Amino acid sequence: MFVFASLACSAEPAATKKSKPAKTAKGDQKSDAKAEKAAKSDAEPKSEKDDSINLEEATFGSGCFWCGEAVFEQLKGVKSVVSGFSGGTVPDPTYEQVLTGLTGHAEVIEITFDPSVITFEELLEVFWKTHDPTRLNEQGPDHGTQYRSAIFYHTDEQREIAEKSKQKHTKPGRNAPKIVTEITKFSEFYPAEDYHQNFFKNNPHNEYVLRYVRPKVGKVKKEFKDQLKEAPAKK
Repeated sequence: MFVFASLACSAEPAATKKSKPAKTAKGDQKSDAKAEKAAKSDAEPKSEKDDSINLEEATFGSGCFWCGEAVFEQLKGVKSVVSGFSGGTVPDPTYEQVLTGLTGHAEVIEITFDPSVITFEELLEVFWKTHDPTRLNEQGPDHGTQYRSAIFYHTDEQREIAEKSKQKHTKPGRNAPKIVTEITKFSEFYPAEDYHQNFFKNNPHNEYVLRYVRPKVGKVKKEFKDQLKEAPAKK
């Protein structure tokens, strides 16, 4: 039996709230999310060399992780995208804890990608164009430090690329909006509960999805059409 309660990527507006089943033990949900990440792969055909591919990870905060996950899962070379939390001081937090804004964590996505197919710099181009990096601690209807714009770099090379990319997208002029995206060294990633994973695919008629996620997915399909995965062949 399931017990339902209201939930949204933001506590407001009420119209965007969704229902979720009662959570199982937190540890079970976290383990399931990690297992799902390992199992997920893109729709590209596999080769004999797949086992030796040197995959890399990118961790971005761009507001609600439902949006980020749906956006980056479309791209060729992206092997998996997992919604979770990073940048805070509380170990293994729950969604409800992060929602208070007191953990220091941001909602983020962890992207596992093949740099021979899509580069970190190319991922950043999608990152900049699918959220507003000039908004401090807010995106759309979501407000709070947990929704901050952030790049958590895994290597010094990623840091250098991120800083150059940020400078590239900074508009000149005294009155131009300032990019407030933080570029911070990655420390730890904590997967969010299972009901957050694949949220766009699993909840296509959710009010928040229709109003905020779907337009971003459509924007990527239009502006990055050459970098999209091929649609799976119909059986």
